[in-house]
Amino acid sequence: MAVTATVLFVLFTVVTTNKNTTSNNLNTKVGDQNVTYNFMENYTTTQPTEFDSTSPTPSSSSTEEPVQPTVPAKPLPASGRLLTPVTNVDSVCPCDKHKDVCDINCCCDRVCSEEVALFPSCSVDKISGKKMLCSRHVASYSLGSTMDGYSELQSSVRKETNYDIFCIQSQNRVDGLSHPSPALPTDSSFDSLFKELTSFIFGSEETSGQVSSAELQASSGYQYGDVMMTAGERGMFMLPAAAVTADCIDNSPAAFLKDQSSGCSRHVILEQDCGALPALSMDTYTNIQIFAGKNKDAEVVPVEVASVVLQSVDGTQTELKISGGGNVNPVLLNPSLCAHVVLKVVYMMKYNPAGEIVNVSVSLLLGFVREGELSLEQKFHITFVQEDGEEVAVHYSGNPGYVVGLPLVSGTRIAEGFARSMDPRDTLSLLHSAEDQDCLQGTHQRSPVLFALDSVSGCTLRLEDTANCSLVFQLLLDVLRGPNHAQYVASFGNSPLDSPIDWVPIKNNFNPGEAHICSIPLSLHLEIEWIKYGSLVNPQAQIVSITEVIQTNTTRLDVLSGSSSTLSIMSSVAFIPVSSTALPGYRATPTINGKLPFDFFFPFV
Repeated sequence: MAVTATVLFVLFTVVTTNKNTTSNNLNTKVGDQNVTYNFMENYTTTQPTEFDSTSPTPSSSSTEEPVQPTVPAKPLPASGRLLTPVTNVDSVCPCDKHKDVCDINCCCDRVCSEEVALFPSCSVDKISGKKMLCSRHVASYSLGSTMDGYSELQSSVRKETNYDIFCIQSQNRVDGLSHPSPALPTDSSFDSLFKELTSFIFGSEETSGQVSSAELQASSGYQYGDVMMTAGERGMFMLPAAAVTADCIDNSPAAFLKDQSSGCSRHVILEQDCGALPALSMDTYTNIQIFAGKNKDAEVVPVEVASVVLQSVDGTQTELKISGGGNVNPVLLNPSLCAHVVLKVVYMMKYNPAGEIVNVSVSLLLGFVREGELSLEQKFHITFVQEDGEEVAVHYSGNPGYVVGLPLVSGTRIAEGFARSMDPRDTLSLLHSAEDQDCLQGTHQRSPVLFALDSVSGCTLRLEDTANCSLVFQLLLDVLRGPNHAQYVASFGNSPLDSPIDWVPIKNNFNPGEAHICSIPLSLHLEIEWIKYGSLVNPQAQIVSITEVIQTNTTRLDVLSGSSSTLSIMSSVAFIPVSSTALPGYRATPTINGKLPFDFFFPFV
């Protein structure tokens, strides 16, 4: 019996096309609901098919080698940009259901140019591009009211920033957001694909031209964005920063000429980490030597300690005097309290026009950490200043009106106008309260007067120190007013120094005169009157008056203190809004332009 076997081979052919389709989402807001509209963009790319799917056919005569995947001819660019969308958001109108007919309450319908005056509201008031992009355009539609009570269309297109850490900033594909399947790596193409695909670094910027290696060797200084090199085991200058989470990443390099401010947190176990964790010690941030340039024979610039401030448990800050280049290391005072821990680090780097670092200084803030705290918060800041340039920029407290919580801008009158300190801490201030703070002994910390924030502080005066009444009077007055007593305060947060009308004098009617008893200042109070200036839509805070009120004693100090040997001296500030009630304004008084026919009074006239 013969058995005949028939083998049927089926050949599958995979056909690929080069036509890519990109789906774009339009996110619109209808009332309180978010509705997503989709529209399609079709375009054809010119790139060849990335790979071919083949099926080997059995043959008794010969064995064929499989076809190798095709490797793209052009490598991907090192960095890229987002393609310009074909459809603009201001040309898309989801509520336009009928062609050449005005749809009710459809503010984006271009046919409704005349009917929009009768619309009570907009059915679609916001249209935006894809949410996955870090920057997208948003078209907004709203209705305003005219003087006649009709609606008036107000439309705008603005660029909106997406702060999601997984948003798309740039991409290095010429296909836009539609990515074809990549080539399959093989033994022969793996090296070329690896070199091609790993050449892209996320966040790298495009350069207008490539710099030759000879030019790089000839340039001894750093260039913008270069990583600064250090001597020792580190190799690079690191500035801790937060990554995806708030935890500190210590191996984050700082780039040349890129000012950076960062904050992060650490989980600390006091018994183990107080004296052992390098990130808590100031020696980690001061014992650094940076190469002035990127050449191997460049000079080494050490980090100089500009200032070290110790912050107590209650928040009082005191500058430490460290001599001989010594450091203050963390110490475990008790199982639940670690002292001298680094809380803030501020670097100031000076460089010359050749790109070489000439000086590096650091200021540190040390403090205490308790066992009960969830995490240790640290802040880091680095600033680059050119040699023989302006070191500190002028700080403003608003543009133009004051911002709540920012310090008041104060100055003194000179012949050319007004002068103010570059240091933001050298402004109108009050005595900073601390436990058992003596008015006449020790150092006195001061706090700047913050706009729209009332505060009260003070100190303690011992009656045994009031033997010389006239001397105590002047000393107390200087303590309450501060070392640099301000004479004027800026009416706006960015008042120019050469405009006298924008500065408000500090009024003071205090006159000690002659007293038969020992008279000393018991309190200093600042009354600051401010108004909301400008439009109701965006009012600006303006200071119109400031008065200094000093109160002295009218009876003997021993009678005033009662049976106590101490007396409390107070300082305070109060912000008083004096804005008048807002009234609607018109450009011109409405008039009636009525004309009667010439024979209206016929036949009487």
